[in-house]
Amino acid sequence: MNKSHQEMKRRFEKVDIDIFPNPEEGSKVVARMVADTILRINAEGRPCVLGLIAGSTGVNVYENLVEMHRTEGLSFKNVVVFNIDEYYPLNTSELQSHYLYLYEYLFNNVDIPKENIHLLRGDVKKQDIQAFCREYEETIEKVGGIDLQLVSLDGRGQMGANEPGSDKYSKTRLITLDYATRMGAASNFYGEENVPHYCLTMGVGTIMKAREVILMAWGDGKGRIIKKVAEGEVTSMVPASYLQLHPKTRVILDGDSSAELTRIKTPWLAGNVEWNDKLIRRAVFWLCQKLDKPILKVTNRDYNDNGLGDLISEFGSASSINIKVFNDLQHTITGWPGGKPNADDSTRPERAKPFPKRVVIFSPHPDDDVISMGGTFARLASQGHDVHVAYQTSGNIAVFDDDALRFLDFVRETGEIFGLDYKQTNKVYQTAKEALKAKRPGQPDSDNMKQIKGSIRRTEARAGALYVNIPEDHIHFLDLPFYETGTVKKKPIGEDDIAIVMDLLQSVKPHQIYAAGDLADPHGTHRVCFQAIIEAAKRLRNETWMKDCRIWMYRGAWQEWDVADEEMAVPLSPEETYIKRMAIFKHQSQKDRPLFPGTDPREFWQRAEERNHATAVLFDKLGMAEYQAIELFVEYKLK
Repeated sequence: MNKSHQEMKRRFEKVDIDIFPNPEEGSKVVARMVADTILRINAEGRPCVLGLIAGSTGVNVYENLVEMHRTEGLSFKNVVVFNIDEYYPLNTSELQSHYLYLYEYLFNNVDIPKENIHLLRGDVKKQDIQAFCREYEETIEKVGGIDLQLVSLDGRGQMGANEPGSDKYSKTRLITLDYATRMGAASNFYGEENVPHYCLTMGVGTIMKAREVILMAWGDGKGRIIKKVAEGEVTSMVPASYLQLHPKTRVILDGDSSAELTRIKTPWLAGNVEWNDKLIRRAVFWLCQKLDKPILKVTNRDYNDNGLGDLISEFGSASSINIKVFNDLQHTITGWPGGKPNADDSTRPERAKPFPKRVVIFSPHPDDDVISMGGTFARLASQGHDVHVAYQTSGNIAVFDDDALRFLDFVRETGEIFGLDYKQTNKVYQTAKEALKAKRPGQPDSDNMKQIKGSIRRTEARAGALYVNIPEDHIHFLDLPFYETGTVKKKPIGEDDIAIVMDLLQSVKPHQIYAAGDLADPHGTHRVCFQAIIEAAKRLRNETWMKDCRIWMYRGAWQEWDVADEEMAVPLSPEETYIKRMAIFKHQSQKDRPLFPGTDPREFWQRAEERNHATAVLFDKLGMAEYQAIELFVEYKLK
């Protein structure tokens, strides 16, 4: 692609954007940019001043910088650092503290002098906050200003903790976090009620004074806000949009977070494109939704009037394009997700043979299976396939303390029926009660309590799987080690995790694998669990059974596949929708008010049901048959 064509493709973007296949590659580039800035400025004979972020977005960046320090000799002796925000009030030793995060991920692992570290602190006395913030600004000025400021992005375009409405001249200050922000942070604090109501943050004006800014965003959950930041108007309601006015801003994205950009989602509006079947399908669906017309009613004039005239010129009349796209979509719809026996499978998403198939459904958390694909799960079992379900993590951190006590109370009350000594069960209950009462908000559970909460999630997962008629010996609890930290912060995927997945696959030798491709999960667990599955599959790719195995990705409570991307659509009747709902209800500890809801206040069953129904409505509007609900899947092909 020549330079003028590239500029045409990016003409809607008001900031410089680079897109990488995944967060790991994007993080390596950011880390190299930081390292090059340090080397360049140190070579000028002055200290390099960095503005840093905390949170999941920066983890791989800091890990890469630490590796450069270890293997390349990158020195931080002449580096001065400031951080962008900190919860208030919060002790610096708390697990959720950005202060602690930066020491754990970076400062403790490099040679930065302690006197060069200037951090916002959540333990400043309230009467001293104004003076502290003023001194923070003055210190930045004294060291010559920030050379390079890293920025991550919250769901409504916040930079640091600058909530919507923040003024572009604002300075470092204490800000009140609104409800949506606190809900988004609930997972880190084991419940919304434990999230601090305030945050110390650099102001928008402070960030804008940096000589260079790098904004990073990973995951499809950031796609919509990235479009506003990069292509929308500059507005205080999207604070990061002010970066359009900065003289040197770079935006680094992965493929998922860039999905809503014009050049990615509707590239025909940005310039000439090389048409293929998938892009034609996307363009036709976009046109149908824009005009509120079914596929077979779109006309030549509709194409010409909406920037798709070259599609008609290249491929003929609207009717020929429409019929092809209509048939392609129709062929993805199947009531037989495991393949229909003794049927022509040439236009079906799944092959007819072998039948029955051995199937493994991987569920990152103990309820993702029924939330995400409960209808398909039940359908596979009822159609006679040999279905296994594998719960990859215990989900123990997602159980409220009072729920754990309620289950212990049940054991205390019923124990004597089974010959258990009441004094012993009561002692267990009272000990747990006192331990939970003494636990600080956000403090990890004891090992015993983690096991109790894990057992609660196991019984619920087992009940959900049994409800859709899965044999008990086909229900597997993997308890992948990466998850078992007792905190929201997890370990990286390791060999032990991959080996456990490989052992299960080798024992079942499935013809189908279902895995969570829902990478918008705010906890990051889905992403790591998916990595474990794919790495295991790659290592087993030469096995005879693996050569005949297909991997289908589902999405869960956070987001659905775009209809233009789906490759298998499983329609659900009202009865099957009800079965799915009841299977979700078996997860009682997640009912009514889940511990980690994210920013969506609805219960998981409501999200899933409304999402599946909305998909069915969209298919209906495109001209397909009318269904109650539809679950969507995309095939993952090993590279």
